[in-house]
Amino acid sequence: MAGTPLGEPGSAQHIVHLVSSGAATSRADLVRELGLAPSTVSLRVQELVDAGLLTESGEGASRGGRRPRLLRVAAHGGVALAADLGSHHARLGVVDAGGTVTDAVDLPHDITAGPESAVGWLCGQADALVARQRAEGRTVRAFGVAFPGPVQPGAGRVLSPSRMPGWHRYPLRDVLAERLGIPVTVDNDATMMAVGEHRVGRPELDHLVVVKAGRGIGSGIISAGRPHDGANGSAGDISHVRVDAAGDRPCSCGNIGCLETVASGAALIRELAGQGVEVADTTDLLRLVADGDPQATTLVRTAGRHIGTVLSVVVNFFNPQAVALGGVLATAEPLVAAVRGVLYERCLPLATADLEITTTVTGVDAGLLGAGLTALRPHLPTSPAAPTSPTAPTSPAAPASAASASQEESAPA
Repeated sequence: MAGTPLGEPGSAQHIVHLVSSGAATSRADLVRELGLAPSTVSLRVQELVDAGLLTESGEGASRGGRRPRLLRVAAHGGVALAADLGSHHARLGVVDAGGTVTDAVDLPHDITAGPESAVGWLCGQADALVARQRAEGRTVRAFGVAFPGPVQPGAGRVLSPSRMPGWHRYPLRDVLAERLGIPVTVDNDATMMAVGEHRVGRPELDHLVVVKAGRGIGSGIISAGRPHDGANGSAGDISHVRVDAAGDRPCSCGNIGCLETVASGAALIRELAGQGVEVADTTDLLRLVADGDPQATTLVRTAGRHIGTVLSVVVNFFNPQAVALGGVLATAEPLVAAVRGVLYERCLPLATADLEITTTVTGVDAGLLGAGLTALRPHLPTSPAAPTSPTAPTSPAAPASAASASQEESAPA
């Protein structure tokens, strides 16, 4: 997936998303939104209609010219199954080409039980989702998986994951594809979260860092509008950056002093237990924070400062337009505020002059959206690059439908 553009302006996914979100309901709307020539927009819309992803019918309100035909996302245009896996839970659902999630559910699942157990469980869940979609007349085109560990780019093979015995070099993509009989993509969970956030929530940004702060910590990178995996799939793995505050604490990666040992949900739960406060999981931890418990609040705020310290290096080096915090810990305002404060304190003024530091727009569905849209992309029609000027001349070879878009809603002077 390295270097693959997702949802770039004028792409099939971008057009379908504009229609799905209501930002564009006609070809003329798309011309205005995309800044492309009417002939180019009409050709791309027709490709999507022919592919069964969009429908065009009826008439919308006139703005002084011809009444436009209304565009809608086809109800039976095809969907992808998606799974966002965590260490002790999974979120599964269905994603369509417009970036809409349906049938989403959170289920307990222990991925440390090993690949065979995980594959059997995933296949069972996928089979149930496929049956439900087919009963509703929808075509399942692919399955996208967001995996909580490094994944070899383009191969869907798990590489050296921490805390997951038996997973190293496991060909998860190929095994799932063979078992399920549909195309499968497998990518890192934080990268898929970044793709989902960028594609659906922040398509106007070219440079974005999305942090997943939960039981573990990771980050996904969007560079020049494209997900960045790095050479071996480890780009964005801030969890194992050494921080002074961690001292000699042993980490699951085999090293000492990693960020994960002092700022992850698992680390905070251990620290609370050492202070005599027993919590079962991050949900219990966040409940204490919401109730104003001083020990839990102090720990979460301190974790935010540690995360911000590592991110300050990322921001100075990469110079993103936005840092979006996601994952269950990002729902704790003390953590978000601490990250924001450290970034403004430690980063160069030029790097933070226009930097947006916020939580994810897509929330709990970011990973599902990234995995599902990545899986769907090969099944969407592609178009060659076209001029981006809205005044580009209409091609003489364009069909009559192309010319009609330029006349649609053209109000008299």
